[in-house]
Amino acid sequence: MRLNAPFGHPRPRWNPRSSAPRLHWVIMAVLLVTLTCVLLVNGLINSQFGADHRVAPATDSYTVPDAVIDGGPIIDMRGGDERSYQIPDHTVVLTFDDGPDPVWTPQVLDVLKRHDVPATFFVVGNRVAQDPGLVADIVESGSELGIHTFTHPDLAYTSSWRRDMELSEVQLALAGAAGRTSTIIRPPYSSTASAVDDNSWPTVRDLGANGYLTVLTTHDTKDWARPGVDKIVNAGVPEDGHGGIVLLHDAGGDRSQTVAALDRLIPELQDRGYTFSTVADIVGRPSLNPPAGRWESLRGEVVLVVVGVATVAAGILVVLMTAAGVLVVGRILLLLILARRHARRVGANVPAVPITEPVSIVVPAYNERECIADTVRSLVNSDHPVEVIVVDDGSTDGTADVAEALGLPGVTVVRRPNGGKPAALNTGIAHARHELIVMMDGDTVFGPDTVRRLVQRFDDPLVGAVAGNAKVANRAGLLGRWQHIEYVIGFNIDRRAYDVLQCMPTIPGAIGAFRRQVLREVGGVSADTLAEDTDLTMAVSRSGWRVVYEPSAVAWTEAPSTLSQLWRQRYRWSYGTIQAWWKHRRAIRESGRSGRFGRIGLLNVGLFQILLPLLAPLMDVFLVYGLLFLDPLRTLLAWLGLMALQGVSAVVAFRLDREPLRPLVWLPLQQIVYRQLMYAVVIQSVVTAVTGVRLHWQKLRRVGGLEQAVTPIVAESGERVQR
Repeated sequence: MRLNAPFGHPRPRWNPRSSAPRLHWVIMAVLLVTLTCVLLVNGLINSQFGADHRVAPATDSYTVPDAVIDGGPIIDMRGGDERSYQIPDHTVVLTFDDGPDPVWTPQVLDVLKRHDVPATFFVVGNRVAQDPGLVADIVESGSELGIHTFTHPDLAYTSSWRRDMELSEVQLALAGAAGRTSTIIRPPYSSTASAVDDNSWPTVRDLGANGYLTVLTTHDTKDWARPGVDKIVNAGVPEDGHGGIVLLHDAGGDRSQTVAALDRLIPELQDRGYTFSTVADIVGRPSLNPPAGRWESLRGEVVLVVVGVATVAAGILVVLMTAAGVLVVGRILLLLILARRHARRVGANVPAVPITEPVSIVVPAYNERECIADTVRSLVNSDHPVEVIVVDDGSTDGTADVAEALGLPGVTVVRRPNGGKPAALNTGIAHARHELIVMMDGDTVFGPDTVRRLVQRFDDPLVGAVAGNAKVANRAGLLGRWQHIEYVIGFNIDRRAYDVLQCMPTIPGAIGAFRRQVLREVGGVSADTLAEDTDLTMAVSRSGWRVVYEPSAVAWTEAPSTLSQLWRQRYRWSYGTIQAWWKHRRAIRESGRSGRFGRIGLLNVGLFQILLPLLAPLMDVFLVYGLLFLDPLRTLLAWLGLMALQGVSAVVAFRLDREPLRPLVWLPLQQIVYRQLMYAVVIQSVVTAVTGVRLHWQKLRRVGGLEQAVTPIVAESGERVQR
């Protein structure tokens, strides 16, 4: 993997457009197409089907010729005329349906070989594709091959194109497995000639028109029901010396009784003077399994290779999907436990002596003309003593002019050439006069008590930094509501858990407080990654300081208002998180608080922010897969159970954050649509990192109006989140 370029020093700036090639989009498309093909092939070869004892409702037989109803079990319609073959007296054709099976087919062949008798195996194509060697064993044993379709549907209720596909695919499977084809077929769910009705007769007629002999049965042993060896043997013996075709099964369940009964049935029939034959012998043909053509054999071999690859790949996907399910459920339960513990702990954590020392607030700004006035005014209205330092990083829209025109006391505007957000933050830190420094974004507003609540956690001398509670301000539209839900559930409840575990990986750029000493020790804000807030937080944790979360310190930020802007923002966040995770990976081997952060915090980031989003889409993919190819009811119930568990965690998160529950009506849609978008962002970020593409900072367009957006939110929530 090429990890050098993306994990180096991209020197992010705020204004350049990304010059990254579109290779990652090509790779993602290839992965998506490959996954779809693998699951489609695997679904076809492993689709569940019922046993042959399933009987469709009987109908009239007005259109069925009497020659068929009163005739023998072998029906020949190949010339357009009805012809059937009776089985001669004292002659038995042993037939086996639904195979081959890797457990039972070899045992059946052993019994046949021991008694030196042939049989006819009506094989299912998807089983042939999974165990092609067994088909070759059947041919080598001297037995005969018939077809039982590819996926075992009831041909009377399938369309003509599906019927043609079933027949052609099973023939290809036979050609690839044994170099043979077959001209005899037993339609799934068929029985005796007298049972042919108006529903099944058109199928028999069409099969004849396509060159097939239809082979039915005369004696159904019902071995699928496992009635006991004696009953199977008795059912397989024709009466009064008549001939017959005996139906048995070598797949579809436990066939131990079938094998035992076969070992008794053959000698008993021989003692009664019966001989054993094949369908080819009955119709007077040397073989009904002609060699496949060279091109057909080659195509069949390709089918078997594709099936083999799909089977292995699907097995791996099942393991990965199971891992994703365990991670999702485990994460939800862990977060619920830790978040409740954090709520109790923080509620009791009131400093004996309030922190009253003044605070410096650094506001980096690049083209924030629409928001900067609301931001600065909210800071000046703080009930805690503050100085505000607005660092204009080369804005081209007059951001600095707007901030200066406010003329507010305690506000300093610093202009500098565009150099990126880390450089702007470091410039603000250098101009700060106080020991406690709050850093925020230029598209964010604070409440009057936000700063005061934020810095109270510094009463603990071991605390080096405090993360605040970032909330979405512009939550009126559907996209805003989805992001609001995500912030409450996916970000803030996570920080509660990280606080309890003492392994906080990210202080949000919208609201965070630091001791100047800490910032000095870690060398300020680094420009090594595109997620400078995550990089800085990890550096603080590695330096031995505690990083805590204060949910009552609320900041409202402007979230992206369009899908394209959201994608760009999250793409940068995700890519930057991967960079920071890689940069600080050595913490896993370190001792003390740094090692604790590495072995718990980095592990959590790797599992839940990188690995889980890569695997989680498999759960939704397998929902569709299960509905199409597995038990739809059980699949749907399992998926709904997971959604219900996530709904419970959402309610708990909203209650902890003192948020109204009304937005959660959008949670199901968010889980189905929005969540997939976030997964795709992480996948693209990982592909970008692995392929070595260099990503630049992409500035989002701001709308403004934060003060007007926040006012009704504060009023509705009862001022704000309380401890």
